[in-house]
Amino acid sequence: MGKVQEIRDSEKGQHIVEKGKKGFFHIIFGRTGIILLMILLQIGVLFVAFGRLQEYLVYTYWSFSLLSVIAAIVIINRPGNPGFKLAWMVPIMILPVFGVLFYVFIETQLGTRMMNKKLMDSSKKMQKYSVQNPQIYEELKIEDRQMANLSHYISTKGGFPTYKNTNVSYFPLGENKFEQLIIELEKAEKFIFMEYFIVAEGRMWGTIHEILKRKVKEGVEVRFMYDGTCTIALLPHNYRKKLEAEGIYCKIFNPIKPALSTTQNNRDHRKIVVIDGHTAFTGGVNLADEYINEKERFGHWKDTAVMIKGDAVRSFTWMFLQIWDINIKNEEYEHYLDVQLPKLEKPAEGYVIPYSDSPLDQESVGELVYMDILNTAREYVHIMSPYLILDNELITALTYAAKRGVDVKIIMPFIPDKGYAFALGKTYYPELIQAGVKIYQYLPGFIHAKSFTSDGEKAVVGTINLDYRSLYLHFECAVYMYKVNEIAEVEKDFQETLEQCKEITMEEYKKEKLRTRIYGKILRLIAPLM
Repeated sequence: MGKVQEIRDSEKGQHIVEKGKKGFFHIIFGRTGIILLMILLQIGVLFVAFGRLQEYLVYTYWSFSLLSVIAAIVIINRPGNPGFKLAWMVPIMILPVFGVLFYVFIETQLGTRMMNKKLMDSSKKMQKYSVQNPQIYEELKIEDRQMANLSHYISTKGGFPTYKNTNVSYFPLGENKFEQLIIELEKAEKFIFMEYFIVAEGRMWGTIHEILKRKVKEGVEVRFMYDGTCTIALLPHNYRKKLEAEGIYCKIFNPIKPALSTTQNNRDHRKIVVIDGHTAFTGGVNLADEYINEKERFGHWKDTAVMIKGDAVRSFTWMFLQIWDINIKNEEYEHYLDVQLPKLEKPAEGYVIPYSDSPLDQESVGELVYMDILNTAREYVHIMSPYLILDNELITALTYAAKRGVDVKIIMPFIPDKGYAFALGKTYYPELIQAGVKIYQYLPGFIHAKSFTSDGEKAVVGTINLDYRSLYLHFECAVYMYKVNEIAEVEKDFQETLEQCKEITMEEYKKEKLRTRIYGKILRLIAPLM
């Protein structure tokens, strides 16, 4: 019997049902309410400025009409995704004065540039540990030139090499990952790095927290990092100090502040665990009880993860330290990256590419990897994603793959976690379905998995959703597998999940409530900002 099962059986009640809603007064008078109030006040200042300028109506109108035209020309000619350009054009044309003021306010902020510079400086410190082994690249080039080209792109633009000598284990549920994570954490002897988007007090985090505290007492170095959104409602404001008092080095990535800022839109959505430099985990599973179905929120929670052992773990160590290193001076990391790896328990086959995607470097690695799979597929591409908020490039890749005879299937939730995102996602159904893409909904509940499989030889499992936030605004990560044995398990899980799904046809889509369809179409105006 696994340790996770022992923990479950030790307490009465298998599941805790939570509606996932905080009380009205808790929100209004808590930290969330204060932050929202401060941001609304700043928006109010912009509107006051807008109102004052209207006193000089004639001059204001012609001046800002001219500025609106100039702003439109600038936006159209700037490099970037057309969806974001459209999202800016709407307020600038409808509310010329306020729209231009807001655009100038956002574009003149230095936060994102400063953060990107710090990340680049951090990368330079560890650059020698992210160099592609030329022998592996040459082998891949002989075996599959197209795959070698993708490897070259991820290495040169993302900074992440292709590895061999790496084993992969796939977990079809959060419960499976949790059980194995406990086993691996107990084995830690030197260091544990953990980085998560969501951390919530409960059985899952409580169990891991106890292990971390014990490991610190045993002399293991523990570094723990969580995204600043956790401080709004999930964790106490001083939680970092509590962990540090227990001997756990802790950081909050990009803390939420009561200020309008573009950097606050860039969240750390990654889920990373690194143990002793030889074992790593990633996937969709956060540290909260719903991810292991110990708490029911949206029916059954379907999530996935992978564990890797071997050479490719170095990239996850590098990823973690790159973000950890922001605002740190003179700390050296060689001893974490230059570790002696133990011999693998079983022979490794195929190639493994862990990679990360930053919203600050103007390089959409996450989206381009997905598009590469779609554009090179011969037989099938099978996808699981909780959201479907697509830009034109992904719509084209999905529909073109289907039109040329590739079996493209997407599994979505039946019970969504965000109603507005679900309504928006459904607006893409007609175009996709008419092109031959098959869309399914997971009847037991909520799909939170983010996975692609293709042709029995390619797969991606990670944190990257099919929406603007993941593809353009968040820090993300994933593992790309090529001719790895475990790809068969990813595809097997897709097929087993498909058996619990209902296909959404055009007839089904037309039964959707009219107000939901109208609501979703209106939201497409601001889809890049959601």
